[in-house]
Amino acid sequence: MPKPIAVRLILLSCAAALLVAMMSTLHYNWNWWVVWQYRDLFIQGFANTIMVSCGAIVLGLVIGVLGGLARVSENVWFKELATLYVWGFRGTPLLTQIYIFYFCFAVMVHVDSPFLTGMVTLAFFAGAYITEMVRAGIESISPGQWEAARSSGLTHGQALRHVVFPQALRRIIPPVTGQFVSLIKDSSLLSVIAVRELTKGAEIVNSITYKTFEAYLPLAVFYLLLTYPLSILTYHLEKRITYQSAPRSRTPAKPKGAVP
Repeated sequence: MPKPIAVRLILLSCAAALLVAMMSTLHYNWNWWVVWQYRDLFIQGFANTIMVSCGAIVLGLVIGVLGGLARVSENVWFKELATLYVWGFRGTPLLTQIYIFYFCFAVMVHVDSPFLTGMVTLAFFAGAYITEMVRAGIESISPGQWEAARSSGLTHGQALRHVVFPQALRRIIPPVTGQFVSLIKDSSLLSVIAVRELTKGAEIVNSITYKTFEAYLPLAVFYLLLTYPLSILTYHLEKRITYQSAPRSRTPAKPKGAVP
Protein backbone atom coordinates (compact mmCIF):
# COMPACT_ATOMS: atom_id res chain seq x y z
CA MET A 1 0.00 0.00 0.00
CA PRO A 2 1.44 3.42 -0.95
CA LYS A 3 2.42 5.84 1.79
CA PRO A 4 0.08 8.80 2.53
CA ILE A 5 2.70 11.35 1.48
CA ALA A 6 3.09 9.65 -1.91
CA VAL A 7 -0.69 9.59 -2.43
CA ARG A 8 -0.87 13.26 -1.46
CA LEU A 9 1.84 14.23 -3.94
CA ILE A 10 0.13 12.26 -6.71
CA LEU A 11 -3.22 13.93 -6.02
CA LEU A 12 -1.61 17.38 -5.92
CA SER A 13 0.16 16.70 -9.20
CA CYS A 14 -3.12 15.61 -10.80
CA ALA A 15 -4.89 18.69 -9.49
CA ALA A 16 -2.10 20.96 -10.80
CA ALA A 17 -2.19 19.26 -14.21
CA LEU A 18 -5.97 19.63 -14.36
CA LEU A 19 -5.71 23.31 -13.43
CA VAL A 20 -3.10 23.93 -16.13
CA ALA A 21 -5.21 22.10 -18.70
CA MET A 22 -8.29 24.16 -17.82
CA MET A 23 -6.40 27.45 -17.97
CA SER A 24 -4.86 26.57 -21.32
CA THR A 25 -8.34 26.81 -22.83
CA LEU A 26 -8.63 30.49 -21.86
CA HIS A 27 -6.10 31.70 -24.48
CA TYR A 28 -4.74 34.01 -21.79
CA ASN A 29 -1.55 36.00 -22.33
CA TRP A 30 0.48 34.99 -19.29
CA ASN A 31 3.10 37.38 -17.92
CA TRP A 32 4.71 36.07 -14.73
CA TRP A 33 7.27 38.87 -14.88
CA VAL A 34 4.57 40.95 -13.14
CA VAL A 35 5.03 38.97 -9.93
CA TRP A 36 8.76 39.69 -9.87
CA GLN A 37 8.27 43.30 -10.92
CA TYR A 38 5.94 43.96 -7.97
CA ARG A 39 7.64 41.57 -5.56
CA ASP A 40 8.01 44.33 -2.95
CA LEU A 41 4.23 44.56 -2.61
CA PHE A 42 3.94 40.80 -2.08
CA ILE A 43 6.83 40.72 0.40
CA GLN A 44 5.43 43.67 2.34
CA GLY A 45 1.97 42.10 2.33
CA PHE A 46 3.38 38.76 3.51
CA ALA A 47 5.23 40.46 6.38
CA ASN A 48 2.20 42.54 7.39
CA THR A 49 -0.03 39.46 7.32
CA ILE A 50 2.36 37.65 9.65
CA MET A 51 2.54 40.62 12.04
CA VAL A 52 -1.18 41.32 12.19
CA SER A 53 -1.99 37.62 12.54
CA CYS A 54 0.57 37.03 15.31
CA GLY A 55 -0.64 40.08 17.22
CA ALA A 56 -4.27 39.02 16.86
CA ILE A 57 -3.43 35.44 17.89
CA VAL A 58 -1.71 36.52 21.11
CA LEU A 59 -4.37 39.06 22.05
CA GLY A 60 -7.21 36.75 21.01
CA LEU A 61 -5.76 33.94 23.11
CA VAL A 62 -5.65 36.17 26.19
CA ILE A 63 -9.22 37.36 25.58
CA GLY A 64 -10.43 33.81 24.92
CA VAL A 65 -8.89 32.32 28.06
CA LEU A 66 -10.25 35.13 30.24
CA GLY A 67 -13.65 34.84 28.55
CA GLY A 68 -13.71 31.07 28.97
CA LEU A 69 -12.88 31.33 32.66
CA ALA A 70 -15.59 33.96 33.06
CA ARG A 71 -18.10 31.65 31.34
CA VAL A 72 -17.62 29.01 34.05
CA SER A 73 -17.26 31.51 36.87
CA GLU A 74 -19.60 31.53 39.86
CA ASN A 75 -19.80 35.33 39.52
CA VAL A 76 -23.00 35.99 37.57
CA TRP A 77 -21.76 39.39 36.32
CA PHE A 78 -18.62 37.91 34.75
CA LYS A 79 -20.58 34.97 33.37
CA GLU A 80 -23.27 37.08 31.70
CA LEU A 81 -20.75 39.60 30.37
CA ALA A 82 -18.78 36.79 28.70
CA THR A 83 -22.00 35.27 27.36
CA LEU A 84 -23.04 38.57 25.75
CA TYR A 85 -19.55 39.02 24.30
CA VAL A 86 -19.65 35.58 22.66
CA TRP A 87 -23.19 36.11 21.42
CA GLY A 88 -22.35 39.48 19.86
CA PHE A 89 -19.11 38.55 18.11
CA ARG A 90 -20.14 35.08 16.95
CA GLY A 91 -23.51 36.29 15.73
CA THR A 92 -22.27 39.05 13.41
CA PRO A 93 -20.05 38.83 10.30
CA LEU A 94 -16.37 39.69 10.69
CA LEU A 95 -16.58 42.20 7.83
CA THR A 96 -19.28 44.13 9.70
CA GLN A 97 -17.16 44.12 12.85
CA ILE A 98 -14.18 45.49 10.91
CA TYR A 99 -16.28 48.41 9.64
CA ILE A 100 -17.71 49.12 13.11
CA PHE A 101 -14.31 49.03 14.80
CA TYR A 102 -12.64 51.18 12.11
CA PHE A 103 -15.33 53.77 11.44
CA CYS A 104 -16.82 53.98 14.96
CA PHE A 105 -14.67 52.75 17.83
CA ALA A 106 -11.31 53.83 16.36
CA VAL A 107 -12.68 57.32 15.72
CA MET A 108 -14.06 57.58 19.27
CA VAL A 109 -10.72 56.66 20.86
CA HIS A 110 -8.71 58.67 18.28
CA VAL A 111 -6.81 55.71 16.81
CA ASP A 112 -5.83 56.43 13.21
CA SER A 113 -4.08 53.13 12.44
CA PRO A 114 -5.89 50.63 10.19
CA PHE A 115 -3.25 48.04 11.10
CA LEU A 116 -3.85 48.32 14.85
CA THR A 117 -7.62 48.52 14.44
CA GLY A 118 -7.67 45.46 12.20
CA MET A 119 -5.50 43.47 14.60
CA VAL A 120 -7.75 44.28 17.57
CA THR A 121 -10.87 43.41 15.58
CA LEU A 122 -9.45 40.03 14.58
CA ALA A 123 -8.44 39.40 18.20
CA PHE A 124 -11.92 40.05 19.57
CA PHE A 125 -13.48 37.97 16.79
CA ALA A 126 -11.17 35.00 17.41
CA GLY A 127 -11.42 35.48 21.17
CA ALA A 128 -15.15 34.80 21.06
CA TYR A 129 -14.58 31.38 19.50
CA ILE A 130 -11.66 30.59 21.81
CA THR A 131 -13.89 31.52 24.76
CA GLU A 132 -16.31 28.76 23.82
CA MET A 133 -13.46 26.30 23.28
CA VAL A 134 -12.09 27.03 26.74
CA ARG A 135 -15.56 26.72 28.29
CA ALA A 136 -16.20 23.41 26.52
CA GLY A 137 -12.79 22.10 27.56
CA ILE A 138 -13.37 22.94 31.21
CA GLU A 139 -16.87 21.48 31.22
CA SER A 140 -15.59 18.26 29.62
CA ILE A 141 -13.64 17.44 32.79
CA SER A 142 -15.55 14.94 34.91
CA PRO A 143 -17.39 16.29 37.99
CA GLY A 144 -15.36 13.89 40.11
CA GLN A 145 -12.29 16.07 39.58
CA TRP A 146 -14.17 19.08 40.95
CA GLU A 147 -15.47 17.10 43.91
CA ALA A 148 -12.03 15.73 44.75
CA ALA A 149 -10.50 19.19 44.61
CA ARG A 150 -13.23 20.79 46.70
CA SER A 151 -13.13 17.98 49.26
CA SER A 152 -9.41 18.63 49.75
CA GLY A 153 -10.23 22.16 50.89
CA LEU A 154 -9.72 24.12 47.67
CA THR A 155 -12.06 26.93 46.70
CA HIS A 156 -13.83 26.98 43.33
CA GLY A 157 -11.19 29.28 41.87
CA GLN A 158 -8.29 27.24 43.27
CA ALA A 159 -9.81 23.99 42.01
CA LEU A 160 -10.23 25.53 38.58
CA ARG A 161 -6.69 26.93 38.48
CA HIS A 162 -4.74 24.01 39.94
CA VAL A 163 -6.77 20.92 39.03
CA VAL A 164 -9.35 21.39 36.28
CA PHE A 165 -7.81 23.93 33.91
CA PRO A 166 -4.47 22.10 33.46
CA GLN A 167 -6.41 18.99 32.40
CA ALA A 168 -8.71 20.98 30.12
CA LEU A 169 -5.76 22.75 28.50
CA ARG A 170 -4.63 19.55 26.79
CA ARG A 171 -8.05 19.20 25.13
CA ILE A 172 -8.26 22.88 24.20
CA ILE A 173 -4.95 23.21 22.33
CA PRO A 174 -5.88 21.43 19.03
CA PRO A 175 -9.11 23.39 18.30
CA VAL A 176 -7.46 26.65 19.35
CA THR A 177 -4.59 25.98 16.94
CA GLY A 178 -7.16 25.33 14.22
CA GLN A 179 -8.75 28.67 15.04
CA PHE A 180 -5.40 30.34 14.41
CA VAL A 181 -5.43 28.91 10.86
CA SER A 182 -8.84 30.50 10.28
CA LEU A 183 -7.59 33.77 11.75
CA ILE A 184 -4.74 34.00 9.24
CA LYS A 185 -7.20 33.52 6.36
CA ASP A 186 -9.65 36.00 7.89
CA SER A 187 -6.91 38.65 7.89
CA SER A 188 -7.53 39.00 4.13
CA LEU A 189 -10.68 40.98 4.97
CA LEU A 190 -8.54 43.78 6.42
CA SER A 191 -7.88 44.92 2.86
CA VAL A 192 -11.24 46.74 3.01
CA ILE A 193 -9.73 49.24 5.49
CA ALA A 194 -6.52 49.61 3.46
CA VAL A 195 -4.29 47.38 5.57
CA ARG A 196 -1.48 46.42 3.20
CA GLU A 197 -1.53 42.70 3.84
CA LEU A 198 -1.34 40.02 1.16
CA THR A 199 -4.79 40.51 -0.33
CA LYS A 200 -4.38 44.28 -0.54
CA GLY A 201 -1.02 43.85 -2.26
CA ALA A 202 -2.59 41.51 -4.83
CA GLU A 203 -5.43 43.99 -5.40
CA ILE A 204 -2.92 46.77 -6.08
CA VAL A 205 -0.97 44.62 -8.53
CA ASN A 206 -4.19 43.66 -10.33
CA SER A 207 -5.40 47.27 -10.54
CA ILE A 208 -2.09 48.40 -12.04
CA THR A 209 -1.37 45.56 -14.47
CA TYR A 210 -4.83 44.03 -15.08
CA LYS A 211 -3.15 40.63 -14.69
CA THR A 212 -5.68 38.93 -12.45
CA PHE A 213 -4.28 35.40 -12.49
CA GLU A 214 -0.70 36.56 -11.94
CA ALA A 215 -1.85 38.70 -9.01
CA TYR A 216 -4.09 36.23 -7.18
CA LEU A 217 -2.49 32.82 -7.81
CA PRO A 218 0.66 33.79 -5.83
CA LEU A 219 -1.72 35.09 -3.14
CA ALA A 220 -3.17 31.60 -2.70
CA VAL A 221 0.34 30.10 -2.52
CA PHE A 222 1.40 32.59 0.16
CA TYR A 223 -1.63 31.80 2.32
CA LEU A 224 -0.93 28.09 1.97
CA LEU A 225 2.64 28.68 3.12
CA LEU A 226 1.30 30.46 6.20
CA THR A 227 -1.47 28.06 7.15
CA TYR A 228 0.03 24.67 6.22
CA PRO A 229 2.49 24.46 9.17
CA LEU A 230 -0.31 25.27 11.63
CA SER A 231 -2.59 22.69 9.97
CA ILE A 232 0.11 20.03 10.36
CA LEU A 233 0.64 21.07 13.99
CA THR A 234 -3.09 20.79 14.69
CA TYR A 235 -3.22 17.33 13.11
CA HIS A 236 -0.32 16.01 15.17
CA LEU A 237 -1.69 17.53 18.39
CA GLU A 238 -5.05 15.85 17.83
CA LYS A 239 -3.39 12.50 17.13
CA ARG A 240 -1.21 12.79 20.22
CA ILE A 241 -4.09 13.70 22.50
CA THR A 242 -6.26 10.92 21.04
CA TYR A 243 -3.46 8.44 21.64
CA GLN A 244 -2.93 9.62 25.21
CA SER A 245 -6.66 9.50 25.94
CA ALA A 246 -7.18 6.01 24.48
CA PRO A 247 -7.36 3.21 27.03
CA ARG A 248 -4.31 0.98 27.00
CA SER A 249 -4.79 -2.75 27.23
CA ARG A 250 -2.81 -4.44 29.93
CA THR A 251 -1.41 -7.91 29.36
CA PRO A 252 -1.91 -9.99 32.51
CA ALA A 253 1.29 -11.24 34.10
CA LYS A 254 2.00 -14.90 33.62
CA PRO A 255 2.20 -17.04 36.73
CA LYS A 256 5.59 -18.35 37.70
CA GLY A 257 6.45 -21.60 36.05
CA ALA A 258 3.94 -21.14 33.23
CA VAL A 259 4.90 -22.48 29.85
CA PRO A 260 5.47 -19.60 27.38
